[in-house]
Amino acid sequence: MRTRSGPYAVGALALVAALTFGVAGCVALEEPEVSPSSDGGSATQMLSQLTVAEAGSMRGYSRSRFPHWRKTGQNCDVRDTVLERDGKDIKHSGCNVVGGRWESVYDGRSFTEPSSVDIDHMVPLANAWRSGADEWDDEKRGDFANDLDRPQLFAVSASSNRSKGDQDPSQWKPPNQSYWCQYAGDWVAVKHHWKLTITSAEKATLADMLEGCTWESKP
Repeated sequence: MRTRSGPYAVGALALVAALTFGVAGCVALEEPEVSPSSDGGSATQMLSQLTVAEAGSMRGYSRSRFPHWRKTGQNCDVRDTVLERDGKDIKHSGCNVVGGRWESVYDGRSFTEPSSVDIDHMVPLANAWRSGADEWDDEKRGDFANDLDRPQLFAVSASSNRSKGDQDPSQWKPPNQSYWCQYAGDWVAVKHHWKLTITSAEKATLADMLEGCTWESKP
């Protein structure tokens, strides 16, 4: 069996512990819920429940319609929270993350400067807009853009994040093929929770990526 790993699953506990003991100026967070994609069967089942539709229009889209990053304490925001969760040997100035070590799960590259790391939205904001978020209000879009409870936010290399852009898995996959099962499962989990649609090409690709994927179930 393949053990579920990656920054979302592994880093969350470290972040919670750090904030519980009180990083200066930060607000303690509850431990994120386990992703519904914690086993291949449930991810495949959730995929079958998603509504298939043609991608919607980009008319009216702007990143400002998805307000981020929300504040989480004095001078801190959700970006700091994800950097804290996904990194090791974190260094702070107040509660801002100013140093540490990060490994990008998309391409295996390592970094020690926070400025070299992007916070990727698993389901990109523009993709969400075309998948139904255009009908939400800005408050709900803000909830989506700052979602720490689903596997939606990841610290990755800037180059991989920008290569991905707003593409779905039928158009872009992480160069690190060993991460494809996790990537597909997390993509499905986010779209399922937020009731976003998928295209037929997206669904077919996700089904292929999930075929044969297994994770050990969490207690």
